[in-house]
Amino acid sequence: MQTSVTFKNLDPSETLKSYISEKLNRFDKFLDNPAEANVVLSVEKFRHIAEVNIIGDRLKINGKEETNDMYSAIDMVLDKLEKQIKKSKQKQRRSNAPKTKVVEMMADEALEGEEESGSKQVMVKNIEYKPMDVEEAVMQIDLKNDSFLVFTNARTDRVNVLYRRSDGNYGLIQPNN
Repeated sequence: MQTSVTFKNLDPSETLKSYISEKLNRFDKFLDNPAEANVVLSVEKFRHIAEVNIIGDRLKINGKEETNDMYSAIDMVLDKLEKQIKKSKQKQRRSNAPKTKVVEMMADEALEGEEESGSKQVMVKNIEYKPMDVEEAVMQIDLKNDSFLVFTNARTDRVNVLYRRSDGNYGLIQPNN
């Protein structure tokens, strides 16, 4: 990680620079691409302030801590930044995950929650659907004697659901647009 350290009202110290660089290098395992860290160390009366800005890997994270000791301020701000990086990486992983996996995870969580409370359970069934006309879907639902059939409409290339109504007729669910 590329690090720049600025000192305000404080004598520049190589030991502080190396301490910060060493601590910031542990963040490289959380980041996919190289990042840049800007560190500002300052002293105001008896307060030692450490401010760190990390930019890179689609992140912009800021942290600031002040204590009576510069090393503890640095440690505290870096702990705070580590939590922020982990949280944003989890968000990115969740948003980049395929939607079916998210639905399955939500269903699993719902099942776990339902089992604990002792109420109704949700059964998840994975199905494959293939392109066909509505007439062919009607024949399939009759052949399998199912209550519904999910298929891709060959004319519109959209997912449709054909279901058997209680009066014996069929219903078709199709998306708009």
